[in-house]
Amino acid sequence: MPQPLRAVIFDLDGILADSEPWWNEIDSKLLAEYGVIYRGEYHREVLGVSYRLAVEFYKKAFGLSASIEELMRRRGEIATEFFANRVGLFPSTKRTLERLRDMKVRLAIATSSVSASARPFLDRHGLTPFFDGIVTGDEIERGKPDPDIYLRAAKKLGIGADACLVIEDALSGITAGKAAGMRVAAIPDRRFVDARDYEKEADYVLGNLSEIPALVRRVSATG
Repeated sequence: MPQPLRAVIFDLDGILADSEPWWNEIDSKLLAEYGVIYRGEYHREVLGVSYRLAVEFYKKAFGLSASIEELMRRRGEIATEFFANRVGLFPSTKRTLERLRDMKVRLAIATSSVSASARPFLDRHGLTPFFDGIVTGDEIERGKPDPDIYLRAAKKLGIGADACLVIEDALSGITAGKAAGMRVAAIPDRRFVDARDYEKEADYVLGNLSEIPALVRRVSATG
């Protein structure tokens, strides 16, 4: 029988942070430094994956001579500036976190973004106190779609994987959460993806953040 849910682990980009529209600008700025004109045509290929996988994709797609390490460093620097000054929250983010906290559910972040961009963003929007654990992409060797980041988040919370619910917007993140042995709820950003692609991958498909508390109550009642 499934365990009742005791923790919710959030992706950051595209879930709490309305950042997906900005990633095309971040990557456009990155690639322009190497002489490439980029208009977001590969957005789906890099949605939700680790920085390493993203820059490996760009290096191959555009035949870049720069090293993976240089591209990762520069992408991180550009992203840090965007997250510090421009990226906003989705509506109902704080209200949803408050409701989950009132339900005594433990909360964590597991994001492919590097600490230098993710943590100042969380601080700027007053979100850091909600989370008992924060795991960023530079803390792990193998990023999403590998499960390591979600397993580390559960370990920080001290809660078994079977009692965790992952909230994701990217197929690579859903794969990571399922590989970690967790239940996964997807909130696909319909501006960029077809929600039907998510129905066969995730355990649940939601319309927005505000639906999470009711889902946690419903799943825990049947667990």
